[in-house]
Amino acid sequence: LRPTSTQQRGVCARTEMGKKDKEPKTPGGDDEDDPASKKQRLVSPIANPLADKKLTKKALKVVKSAAKSKMIRRGVKEVVKAVKKKEKGLAIIAGDISPIEVIAHVPILCEEQGIGYVYVPSKEDLGAASQTKRPTSIVLVTCKDGAEFKDAYDELAKELAAVAPKF
Repeated sequence: LRPTSTQQRGVCARTEMGKKDKEPKTPGGDDEDDPASKKQRLVSPIANPLADKKLTKKALKVVKSAAKSKMIRRGVKEVVKAVKKKEKGLAIIAGDISPIEVIAHVPILCEEQGIGYVYVPSKEDLGAASQTKRPTSIVLVTCKDGAEFKDAYDELAKELAAVAPKF
């Protein structure tokens, strides 16, 4: 074995204060090719029906429009209260909530009230779409007749009805 250049000079491989040099980490080293695959891996097994990329994009777009119009309920407590008061709308639930028991009862409430729901892979994306800096576990989108996003809302409602689990 040939000595490295630092060994030839008699210099230790340590820097000041006795800390070792850290090797630069290569991006994508732990088979994390893209952020979407990482999000997909973290999704809970009970997150059913899980929206595909196209439906996720459409749902987050509706959430963003509704947030601008102040027609959303954000968070578990607020959504459960609205559902129990028989408010109509669409529930968008994050699938990567931990522990999942926090939102496990919400789909049952939605089914009892006839509210469409779907899981999206990321709570961070859901929080960003609902115009907040914090990740959000669940959003209930309500829509009045004169809303500017009514067409997108109706289209999303049809798609959620199509992917809804049948019992």
